[in-house]
Amino acid sequence: MKKLLMLFALVAMLFGVSSCSLHGSLATNVNQNSTNVVLQDNNYKIVAKVRGEAQADYFLYFGGFRKKGLIEEARAEMLENANLVGSSKAVINETFETSVTTFAGIYSYVKVTCSGYVIEFTE
Repeated sequence: MKKLLMLFALVAMLFGVSSCSLHGSLATNVNQNSTNVVLQDNNYKIVAKVRGEAQADYFLYFGGFRKKGLIEEARAEMLENANLVGSSKAVINETFETSVTTFAGIYSYVKVTCSGYVIEFTE
């Protein structure tokens, strides 16, 4: 019994000082906009790359936003950084990346990054 208790304590210490990080990417179109733009002609130019981030902390699986909320928050920040209002610009090739870092199963840090390219129409 004493050996089992020592083994449990050793495993708990190892997990307590180590961390695990998972990275994922969501490269599908999560846009539900109904506007379609054809980019097959030479009527645009790429003017910038923009990004937005959102993060949340979880302690014992409580806190922060769900993943969908983080994606929406990151996308909103990216669109704000794109400065699209009042111009003939659009964001294309949106990509979402998710990073989850967990410490001993007690604390987790989740970060979602949304990035894309701003194009400006020339004609």
